[in-house]
Amino acid sequence: MLSYSGASNPYKQQDMMTAAPGELVSRLLKGSVRNLELFKKAVDKKDYGVANTNSQKAQNIIIELMRALDVRYDIAKQLLPLYEFVLDTIIQSNIKKDNAKADIAIRFISELNDTWREAMDINRRQTFGTHVSTV
Repeated sequence: MLSYSGASNPYKQQDMMTAAPGELVSRLLKGSVRNLELFKKAVDKKDYGVANTNSQKAQNIIIELMRALDVRYDIAKQLLPLYEFVLDTIIQSNIKKDNAKADIAIRFISELNDTWREAMDINRRQTFGTHVSTV
């Protein structure tokens, strides 16, 4: 799967390698939002090189999530167009240096992450009982 900036730290690398798949997806989504926020700050400063770098990092995360989908399952078939929309929106925000488009991508990614985390929490409660929560 995609390497991220903290992967050179052995503790973070070990944490990523041992994370549950659902947790890893959530972390990647958060990383994409973080990179888009950095993109926006760079656009505001007219530092377009930094903006482009952060946009590409966000794009790479979404591309990796798309690659990881197993389209034999209905949920993957439903997620793919969402990821495609988000990816296209990120690309357009980068081309146009448009923070409003980046905000749209951030909103979609954040809502997707919230839904993902809620599903993980429900799964944990069903698996381990009602006292387990990640929120």
